[in-house]
Amino acid sequence: MSENVSLSDLLLRGGLYEGITGNTPEEIYANLSKQVSLPQDMSADVFYNALCAREKVLTTAVGNGVAMPHARTPVLKRPEDECVAICYLEKPIDMGAPDGRGVYVMFVLMTCSPQSHLRTISQLARFLQKKEFRQALENHASLSEIVTLLHTL
Repeated sequence: MSENVSLSDLLLRGGLYEGITGNTPEEIYANLSKQVSLPQDMSADVFYNALCAREKVLTTAVGNGVAMPHARTPVLKRPEDECVAICYLEKPIDMGAPDGRGVYVMFVLMTCSPQSHLRTISQLARFLQKKEFRQALENHASLSEIVTLLHTL
């Protein structure tokens, strides 16, 4: 993420997906890889395998029903392809979150550098600490509602 790209911009690029089905992270990632908009030079298989490989190392669940799936290493080549997709699951799944809560929403990060990845996670973590943001997610806020909220918090 170049330093002038905001989290809002990344979310708008990534989009919002609702009703993602699956009982395990692997099933969720398989279904998500068929729906999420990917850059031309990335296949659904590469996307799926990158998310699964990272999940095998350590859960991407961060608590409060939220997970931040991402690849262990950057999967994109161009900064303009970077994005964060919001994915509301059809039903919460157990991903071994620190608080034991089932994951109901995922922020799927796609970045092209470690620096960009860390900046994006940092921005998300800051907003996830805010009760208003978490409540909006629990209410399955739309993409426009989330972007508006980011600008007011």
